[in-house]
Amino acid sequence: MQTSSQLKRLGLFDARVPRYTSYPTAPHFKPGIGAELLPDWIRAIPENEAVSLYVHIPFCRRLCWFCACRTQGTATAEPVAAYLDSLKQELATIKGLLAPGIKIEHLHWGGGTPTLLQPDMITDLTHSILNAVPLADAAQFSVEIDPSEIDEARLDALAAAGMNRASIGVQDFDPMIQEVIGRPQSYEITKQAVDGLRARGINSLNMDILYGLPHQNTARIIDSVEKLISLGPDRVALFGYAHVPWVARRQTLIPTEALPSAEERLGLYYTARDLFLAAGYDEIGIDHFALPSDGLAKAHKAGTMKRNFQGYTEDVSKVMIGVGASSIARYPQGYAQNEPATSKYQAAARDGRLAGAKGHVFTDEDIARGRVIEELLCYFRVDFSKLADELSRPIEYFFTMVDGLELAMPGTTDLSGTVLSIRPEARPVARMIARHFDDYEMNESGHSQAV
Repeated sequence: MQTSSQLKRLGLFDARVPRYTSYPTAPHFKPGIGAELLPDWIRAIPENEAVSLYVHIPFCRRLCWFCACRTQGTATAEPVAAYLDSLKQELATIKGLLAPGIKIEHLHWGGGTPTLLQPDMITDLTHSILNAVPLADAAQFSVEIDPSEIDEARLDALAAAGMNRASIGVQDFDPMIQEVIGRPQSYEITKQAVDGLRARGINSLNMDILYGLPHQNTARIIDSVEKLISLGPDRVALFGYAHVPWVARRQTLIPTEALPSAEERLGLYYTARDLFLAAGYDEIGIDHFALPSDGLAKAHKAGTMKRNFQGYTEDVSKVMIGVGASSIARYPQGYAQNEPATSKYQAAARDGRLAGAKGHVFTDEDIARGRVIEELLCYFRVDFSKLADELSRPIEYFFTMVDGLELAMPGTTDLSGTVLSIRPEARPVARMIARHFDDYEMNESGHSQAV
């Protein structure tokens, strides 16, 4: 196994290494894509197609210091109500472009803090969504829940709306760490939210936890992981904290001197990982764990798991419609991202226009490289013969992509016949290996800029 110093050299702890929830990644999107092409892309969705729909709620009652998401604080309901009017207008515009019979297979509300919505807002938004695009039978409806921003009335409204999966961010249960990252959230209030969900028959639960936070050590992460496991989530995301104060200015409030070293960070990851495995979770890709009974674990075993803006998913829809400020949509033709500024987004919605601001039109090269990257991050292996058949490409085309990989990332992969696999000890640098196949991150000599 490589030493932690070697892993550090390869960029394991470099926050600039993409997570590859899309290809190309969002920083490579270009202006002039969204509003011009988006109506045609929506009209092109076939009749009776099953799609996914993502709704972005960019408001928070509190702005956590560790978070790099695009959000804005609010102390009142007025700006949220005005924003919901814009969401309803955007949904009405989308409805007018859709072919008959299209239904939602996966519906996700993210943010921000979707549970900041008042009960009547939750009901109103749900009606507007389903009026535009109805839910398919057995659809999955998930909502990101802040345990500090939920109560009985809002839980009742979400259950009545049809939510059947909840996602709760934990980050860390240690009070001192919570104070340093600006995220007070006790185990007791988190358990109260979990109990409230289960009392309403919502038993499908995802939880997120971070490693690499300031003042985190082995004892603290053991305590937090054991508390999280006691809540019985079906799946867990174990994310590495990305300290990017040049992107998220709130992170300047976090003391950099308190962040774990590269060696300590790697140890925290393996400590948490081993606890999840011992508790009976299956390891899924680079940062997820799921009980064998969970849909994600089943999709992983069946080879149907995908990777999108929500991370690993069993969602196989070809279309993800993004609604709300800064939301990103994926169509067979490419990506389109809405205006990130709430004011510009709302102005477009009021005018009956789609709010796309930038995006990317797929090339055949994008599709091929994106599939290689997705396979590597989902399964740590890619069968070029399979992709050659799938994409009608010669096998030599994929072998050319591998040129220079051993030089750039020595000892991390094996090529046996038509199968490229990442060695088990090198899986912590899977994103770095994937970056080698990223044509937008390569330098003129054809080698990854990351090394």
